[in-house]
Amino acid sequence: MALAACGRRERETRAASPAAADKGTPGYDLVYERVVGGNQDLYLIPAGGGVERRLTDDPALDGLPRWTSDGKRVLFTSERTGKPQIWELTLEGGGPRRVRENDFVEYQVDESADGKHLAFLSNAAGAEHLWVWTYASGAPRALVEHGKSSILGNPDWSPDGRQIAFSSNWRIGHHIYVADAAGGADARRISPLTAGGCEPRFSPDGKKVLYVSRRHLGETSRLVEHDLTTGEDKVLVDWPALNYDPAYSPDGAEIAFASNLTGDYVLYRQRLSDGQAWRVTFGPGGARYPDYRPAPR
Repeated sequence: MALAACGRRERETRAASPAAADKGTPGYDLVYERVVGGNQDLYLIPAGGGVERRLTDDPALDGLPRWTSDGKRVLFTSERTGKPQIWELTLEGGGPRRVRENDFVEYQVDESADGKHLAFLSNAAGAEHLWVWTYASGAPRALVEHGKSSILGNPDWSPDGRQIAFSSNWRIGHHIYVADAAGGADARRISPLTAGGCEPRFSPDGKKVLYVSRRHLGETSRLVEHDLTTGEDKVLVDWPALNYDPAYSPDGAEIAFASNLTGDYVLYRQRLSDGQAWRVTFGPGGARYPDYRPAPR
């Protein structure tokens, strides 16, 4: 259930080797997807570290988790109905439930910071488009339509709720775009034309977008931070591996991401102040798509 797309030489700030890094203490719960024994489910590492906790246990694929804005629920994509659809899980108890009742393929969901809207991908109109759905009205609207054969991915709300970053292979290969959440204007491309990108995430202050640059499906990929004010790109991770799924911590002090540096995908955290990184997941089974739990409101 992963989006494999991507690909300028950006200003480089190489991360330190994870083996040489001093281990940090997580200040936030970290949710992610993991494949154990052939089954893909959701897992959580609690704030302060410790043993990971399994959140779902179903034969169908569960993945692509995102915390809700209040940190009380986890939105995710599941194939329990036979196709990818949006589900949610409350950590305080109760089983997973479907968020939207329909027969469409809907996945890669993110909730706005005010908790009022969802952004997700859906084929409700035939082709896959980026949609916005309001909880109160239950009325969905197609925000971005990039053609019948376009592949979109990983919508992410800006902290102020005014913009949504996403990726699309519309016309010129896979790139990062930012759209006005209210609609009415074309989305603007922010990734370099010669490199492309995927999996964008806004920084907590809304001034930057972190994304994956794979240089047109090369053997390795970088994690690049784009400054929305200056247009400057800075490389945060450039390990000789496929580095994917970046996410900022709520305080903006670090990022979490997945890398296959050791073979299978493993989760790492990296401090932004000095570039020191350390491994988060251990044992058999690949782990991907980490997301930090928001600070309590």
